[in-house]
Amino acid sequence: MTPGRPPARDMVWIPAGSFLMGSDHHYPEEAPAHRVAVAGFWIDRAPVTNAQFRKFVKATGHVTVAEQPADPAAYPDALPELLAPASIVFVPPPGPIGTGDPYRWWQYLPGACWRHPEGPGSSIRARDHHPVVHVAHADAAAYAAWAGKQLPAEPEWEWAARGGREQGEFAWGDELHPGGRPMANTFQGDFPHHNSLLDGWERTSPVGAFPPNGYGLLDMIGNVWEWTDDWYGTHAATVDQPGGCCRQASIDLGSQHGRLPRKVVKGGSFLCAPSYCRRYRPAARMAQGIDTSTCHMGFRCLVRS
Repeated sequence: MTPGRPPARDMVWIPAGSFLMGSDHHYPEEAPAHRVAVAGFWIDRAPVTNAQFRKFVKATGHVTVAEQPADPAAYPDALPELLAPASIVFVPPPGPIGTGDPYRWWQYLPGACWRHPEGPGSSIRARDHHPVVHVAHADAAAYAAWAGKQLPAEPEWEWAARGGREQGEFAWGDELHPGGRPMANTFQGDFPHHNSLLDGWERTSPVGAFPPNGYGLLDMIGNVWEWTDDWYGTHAATVDQPGGCCRQASIDLGSQHGRLPRKVVKGGSFLCAPSYCRRYRPAARMAQGIDTSTCHMGFRCLVRS
């Protein structure tokens, strides 16, 4: 039962329930699958957009982590140029290079931030309805507090992403492209050098470009990874403590300026590809340093009942 009116525009009620969280059939960090109970909550229909984040910045004067120089005292071994305001940007290589070394397509680019997602000279003009990117965990949490909301716990996020389906590899069923139709903004082609653009988008897409899930939520899968508020740990901890998380067994880009604690991110992004990163599934998860921002990292908020 929906508890009255939404607390804010474009929020969707997710009913209480229990589900089998995680997976025993994909990446090791998703296991073990285990049953988790979740209370009902309201969640944003879509990731926070550039237009919404701009309104927050205008109201508060917030300066994102990517727009600030790092504190030399916190990173005494870092080269001075690595302390300049910067963020991590995907730069596709000119040809096939294999997938063993992610540093060959990721660049720590000075001047990259939410306003300039591909670095200096780029802008978010005509991208008002695209998800905001280059936001670190503190930026997402600051926005949520300003909006009178919170960041989701991992079980809440996964329960909402499943759209009422406990079974099925994807949020929409067991086929990535049912009937040849892309259901989310992911990477098609030969990762990392050639995106065939089967889904029509090379980087982020405007929210609503793909079908909603069973709860009417947009872009829970693909487009941008989304921050949760859970620290990253083993999935076994969530059996007794719903909301805990699991050990990363895949590639970890690390933190931008150092080795800080990590939070769970969910949902995959426009860079997830069948040949490289099959994390465009509700059960998938990844660890992200709390000081890290990237061109494929965003968030959405919730309000608990």
